[in-house]
Amino acid sequence: MTNAAEGKGNAKITRKTKPKENFKIVKGGMDLSFLFIVLVLLSLGIVMMFSASYAIALDETGDGFYYFKRQLFFGILGFAVMIGISLFFDYHILQKKIIAFGLFAISFVLVALVPFIGETYGGTDIKRGLKIGPLPQFQPTEIMKFAIIVLFAFMISANYKRMKEFKYGMLPFAVILLPVLFFIYLEPHYSCMILIAMIAAVMMFVGGTKITHFLITGLVAATGLAGVLYVKMSKGGGGSTFTNRIQAWIDPFNSPIDTWQTKQSLIAIGSGGIFGLGLGNSRQKYLYLPESHNDFVFPIVCEELGFIGAMLVIFLFIAFIFRGFYIASKAPDKFGMMLAVGITFQIGLQAILNIAVATNAVPNTGISLPFFSYGGTALLMQLAEMGVILNISRQSISEGKG
Repeated sequence: MTNAAEGKGNAKITRKTKPKENFKIVKGGMDLSFLFIVLVLLSLGIVMMFSASYAIALDETGDGFYYFKRQLFFGILGFAVMIGISLFFDYHILQKKIIAFGLFAISFVLVALVPFIGETYGGTDIKRGLKIGPLPQFQPTEIMKFAIIVLFAFMISANYKRMKEFKYGMLPFAVILLPVLFFIYLEPHYSCMILIAMIAAVMMFVGGTKITHFLITGLVAATGLAGVLYVKMSKGGGGSTFTNRIQAWIDPFNSPIDTWQTKQSLIAIGSGGIFGLGLGNSRQKYLYLPESHNDFVFPIVCEELGFIGAMLVIFLFIAFIFRGFYIASKAPDKFGMMLAVGITFQIGLQAILNIAVATNAVPNTGISLPFFSYGGTALLMQLAEMGVILNISRQSISEGKG
């Protein structure tokens, strides 16, 4: 992707120079198409989360509206934050060195605390949330996703002419990223590790990092991962566990380990048919499908709205990705472009991975569906990020005489 801040004759447009020739910077009007897509995703997501969560909320709390009320609160709060950021916030504030590194430092401390004092998740030893004083429980990894995007956008925009050098285009990013992945590994939260690593890789690639540097770093990382797997296998039969998981993914209905969640997910998707059973009429949400209101809300969409509803959701996310990248291509500077690319890719990739897990296209890992899955921290951060993209769109470059 080329920097949209370059016009004919490679004339560079910065905040301190006027647009040249056939380009002008237009301020004031946000991208209404992108806003419409986000609002449809948010509205549909809250409705489907309510439908998917009613039975489990009634069983766990005695109030079928429990999860819905909390999600609606964060949805309304997030909408206000999104509009506020889009109208009254200048994304260039995030380009300040103290802001970019400060946000990352705070996020890193929070992520590092989770493996030691974090709240357990789903009745297991897995730790995802953090509870600090009177604050409600939240997931630091949701904040870290945004912090990584902001910091990497800052670093790329500051060194984009030297990104092809290993010293600038790979080494500092790896030094920052590896400790983050390590502490997320300790939770453990493997899907989040994959997501953050891929966001970082895409931003670096778009920013100009050489392919050969990716290959070298990837080879070193793969060697280290192979070493870790070997140690695990040699200590406690990890090899058979790994083989069982692969077999469970290939054939969940004839698996040596428990694949109840995957099987119920596929049953829900298949039973929806073309037009679905009707909104609210899912059978799998009645405690058959675990996490039906969270990571596995998409199968409930398929069961209630059918193939038509599922394709509508997929189309909305595709439209979101295309419009987000379009806004990135019109950003007035490198920092704005990289911010829009990172945020758009984060939401798009997360949606793709969630749907792939629900349909058993990839092995089962816990990852939420943006705007649909239950989670106040995630929804609030996602809508705040949408505000940043809308703010970028308000300072976009348009063709025409300046």
